[in-house]
Amino acid sequence: MEGCNRNNDWWAFEQLPGRIRRGERSGRACDWWRNAEADFDRMVALHLNAHRLSVEWSRLEPQAGRVDESAVRRYRQMLRGLRERGMEPMVTLHHFTLPLWVARAGGWENPEAVDWFGGFARRCGEWFGDLVDLWVTINEPNLVVVLGYLQGRHPPEVRNPRRALRAARHLLRAHAAAYRALHEVQPQARVGIAHHLRPMDPEREGHPLDVRVARWHGEWFNWVWLDLLHRGVAERWWSPGPLPECAGTLDFVGVNYYTRDRVRFAPWAPHTAFGVHRPSRGAPTSDFGYGEIYPEGLYRVLRETWQRYRKPLYVTENGLPDAEDRWRPRFLVDHLAALHAALSEGIPVLGYYHWSLVDNFEWTEGWRMKFGLLGLDPTSQRRWPRPSASVYAAVCAANTLPDS
Repeated sequence: MEGCNRNNDWWAFEQLPGRIRRGERSGRACDWWRNAEADFDRMVALHLNAHRLSVEWSRLEPQAGRVDESAVRRYRQMLRGLRERGMEPMVTLHHFTLPLWVARAGGWENPEAVDWFGGFARRCGEWFGDLVDLWVTINEPNLVVVLGYLQGRHPPEVRNPRRALRAARHLLRAHAAAYRALHEVQPQARVGIAHHLRPMDPEREGHPLDVRVARWHGEWFNWVWLDLLHRGVAERWWSPGPLPECAGTLDFVGVNYYTRDRVRFAPWAPHTAFGVHRPSRGAPTSDFGYGEIYPEGLYRVLRETWQRYRKPLYVTENGLPDAEDRWRPRFLVDHLAALHAALSEGIPVLGYYHWSLVDNFEWTEGWRMKFGLLGLDPTSQRRWPRPSASVYAAVCAANTLPDS
């Protein structure tokens, strides 16, 4: 969103040939570092009352132990701007990017990263705690590990299960260190993670091997992480635990929900833990095969997360790439109906954050994935509302779903 984040591992990764689709670059991105407030005004026009954003570690601490005070001032200006417009900020401390000095020291494979991140979290609490009560320590730790350390599609481009488990341990310990640091400087803070959750159902419902591999993949991808942050142990041989220092470090669980997977046993695919994932046959899918459109899945993951952990929940991400806005209006209404069903059962969902306000630079996919309620031309920085923006604005204004 901010643009020109030149001092992190992703900016360096972008410059390498073949890493980003079509050779695209993030550049100014959505130009938020200079002009976020213009989009804050657009949020007001959409009747929003909350916004989730990140602070960039590499801006605030460009070198180990050196703070950029101008970056602190700019983030305070942005957070104050949200508050002045009647919006509560939820701030994420790590959303995939690492400062170059951390990445060059081994990134999440280095045990020192735990203390480095805990120290960064403490300073953020000191700098911004008067403006922020809601904190997400780490966004999608499961995807950090899967895409960066198993599939090698994201930095640091590793394909090694042993190294992946090491990174997973340090990510979870870093969350715990950040959780405690934030609470020490801001006792009233509410601190959690944003965790990517997706139902994994067998492709062939009655096939025992499909059933088994779907359950295995679902347990590892979805629940091992939260088990460790809830109890400090995950009683499965493939977990990175035990991690007793992580127990009890969730004030809430943030749920990032997009889609579900159908899983088929694949003996020829040990590199994907003997399972292949695809959408249900004949189901509608979003652009570029990103995923099956399956609103019931949001209800399912909210219900199961609540049953397992009894923690308050936020839907921290929910959306789809849909350049023509063919599916998004119905997607919004149907997923909010699924959320309403969860609320009606007494499941404590305290907030919903649509992904995203404007089109964003979507990691290795570059600019082709259009998630925004508002379209964006990254060259001119022109915005325009998609029809779904008016649907969402009507829901937000009325705090109810439309009749039609």
